[in-house]
Amino acid sequence: MILHRYARLLAAAGTMVLLATSACSSGTSNADSSGEKKGKLKIALSNSFIGNQWRVEMENVFKAACAMPPYKDEVECTVFNAGNDVATQTKQISNLIAQGVDAIVINAASTSGLNGVVQQACDRKIVVVSFDNTVDAKCGLTVNTDQVKFGEQLAQFVVDQLKGQGNVVMVTGVAGTGADNDRNAGAKKVFDANPGIKVVATYSGMWDSATAQRQTAAQLPSLPKVDGIWVSGGTDGVIKAFVEAGRPMPVAGGEAENGFRKYMAGVSTPKVNGMSIGQPPFLSVISLELARAVLKGTHPKSSITIPFPMVTSDTVKVGETVFPDLPDSFFADFTDSGPNATVVLCQAAATAGTPCPGTLTVNLGS
Repeated sequence: MILHRYARLLAAAGTMVLLATSACSSGTSNADSSGEKKGKLKIALSNSFIGNQWRVEMENVFKAACAMPPYKDEVECTVFNAGNDVATQTKQISNLIAQGVDAIVINAASTSGLNGVVQQACDRKIVVVSFDNTVDAKCGLTVNTDQVKFGEQLAQFVVDQLKGQGNVVMVTGVAGTGADNDRNAGAKKVFDANPGIKVVATYSGMWDSATAQRQTAAQLPSLPKVDGIWVSGGTDGVIKAFVEAGRPMPVAGGEAENGFRKYMAGVSTPKVNGMSIGQPPFLSVISLELARAVLKGTHPKSSITIPFPMVTSDTVKVGETVFPDLPDSFFADFTDSGPNATVVLCQAAATAGTPCPGTLTVNLGS
């Protein structure tokens, strides 16, 4: 799973949060004898675990979306958490199949471990959409980002800001994970194509701000002048290590931690020249909309790759893409922004699962 990097499990296996008390409880299909859908669509979110800030935000925005038009009038939503246990998630999905839900949105505990039960759902004509940590089953749809491009985009920013010359540090994620491999490969491709860039250190920050800070503090005494940092996760921790060591602040390409963006906006000092992109928690909302649109016949039954929400020190906006009153650990890309935003959500949606004013519009692209 792409965002295992943030995980500190807080909840026990089997935790279930109901968003609509009657949702998925009848054990019958949501269709009449002619096969036409009747009443509200039944869409369930099956999540592997709810143990870190990203996952909390991901479920909160899903719940908020379900309480906003058009979803509150068309969809009955349920949310299930499996405690990061494949067997538990498999059982929960099996139960959803038996209950006759119309669609299941999945953040998987295992890329391949759920293939069997997902195929069972597809065989029952249930729409399956997986996101973030997707499943391999070919019958399912996916909503995700391009992790190789994550690495490339941040590395290219660092190279451009340094005009192709300088010493760079790479702070990687959890070794062996697909996201870490892809992000690193994208970054190395860009750095290797620029001979004036020298990568003077590569070490893991485990996609965790505290770990990245400790590891950076341990590395800095032996490093030459560092002109740029490329950080797969835990960016604010890396910056704090430079501040505490009294080192000049390098150009930074990193994730979407609110703490990093506070430095970019000058809310925290020193102000950092940086680019921030990340895996957006609103992937759950995009998946909800894709499931709804496929069921209603308004979108092709096809997978979606969405662009990363991105801000730089020149475009970051207080109250819109950085939030001074929220913790550094908060993921500031719970919403997209700009004229071509995929989805725009209010802060309360991410912090409390509270619906935003008005109708929610989700842009699935062509």
